[in-house]
Amino acid sequence: MHPQVGPTLQKGAHSGHRRVATMDIPSKGGVLLGSHNFPCEIGFAKSVDYLVEPSDLTNFTQFSLKYIDREQKTSSNNVFDLRFGGHQTLEERQQSFYAKNQTLHCGFVKGPPGYPSTGFEINEKDKAYMNTCKIVVSSCIFGNSDFLRRPTSKQISGYSKDNVCFVMFVDEQTLSKLSMEGNVPDDGGKIGLWRLVVIRNLPYKDMRRTGKVPKLLSHRLFPSARYSIWLDSKMRLHIDPMLILERFLWRTKSEYAISNHYDRHCVWEEVLQNKRLNKYNHTAIDEQFNFYQSDGLTKFDPSDPNKLLPSYVPEGSFIVRAHTPMSNLFSCLWFNEVDRFTSRDQLSFAYTYLKLKRMNPDKPFNFNMFKDCERRTLAKLFRHRITVLPS
Repeated sequence: MHPQVGPTLQKGAHSGHRRVATMDIPSKGGVLLGSHNFPCEIGFAKSVDYLVEPSDLTNFTQFSLKYIDREQKTSSNNVFDLRFGGHQTLEERQQSFYAKNQTLHCGFVKGPPGYPSTGFEINEKDKAYMNTCKIVVSSCIFGNSDFLRRPTSKQISGYSKDNVCFVMFVDEQTLSKLSMEGNVPDDGGKIGLWRLVVIRNLPYKDMRRTGKVPKLLSHRLFPSARYSIWLDSKMRLHIDPMLILERFLWRTKSEYAISNHYDRHCVWEEVLQNKRLNKYNHTAIDEQFNFYQSDGLTKFDPSDPNKLLPSYVPEGSFIVRAHTPMSNLFSCLWFNEVDRFTSRDQLSFAYTYLKLKRMNPDKPFNFNMFKDCERRTLAKLFRHRITVLPS
């Protein structure tokens, strides 16, 4: 398999290899699946040996993004509220939605000189490794919220084992718990295919919000990477990552892929469900939702032939990305909403995407929202170790 830039997928890449995952029926081991939510058939490429990365990635919308690294005090007193996401004004927020050469907030914002770190600290050895990654599969466990679920090794090609970075971000609490359970990293920092990267000084008290840093900002954490695949820690990957890139990005000429929600498709429904299950502070949800409605968010209409997405609610546990300018911009914008409002990223997804499209009508964003049953074929879903309490 040679994923260097080439003219096209070689003959045989689309030949009829089809894979159907075993149905994840709730029983032993905490596997989680609703009664009607089963995996479905996906036509993957026959083998990674036949894949060549397409050369037309430069046909995507091109512009240059830079990121605000440090903020200065805006008042004469010595009080400065350090924030990992920075202090983005509403005007800066509005301007950041334009797909143009710009410098914008996108996490990792330091305070003025002499102030302490805003968090998400990574040691230099791990940073050096992450800077070498060209294709990444990543996940995270913070607050000891999950077991370590290793990718199904026999389904991962030798090429991917040698050339794809599998990175699991953990905090010190999680690392300690994993070690007590016998999951001790080897001399290379690995447990199976996962290389554990320990994050110190978490930027948010809310573990769910902290988890959005590696989930949405892979282009910041892996600055040399061309592609990344994110999966929540409640999932075990059992499809080769190169086959995933070919099926969900290369074949569809997409730069961002995420599945629709298995049940809900309208943000109004998602808001009600979050409140019903007490997923987050109700007042904070209302503040966010009211803001979005005032800025043009409308209900999802499945009968609208001109709808921009098949659903306004994603199942955000699995994301496949090419690190293109539009993909990176969307990721920054989505993260900024999570930083500004609630950590429930499904509430801000559609608003962010629709506003980006509305403000850039002549600049394509090649987006692939695939079926949730396909997501279930990519990885097996388990229950969390612990339930994260609402904020």
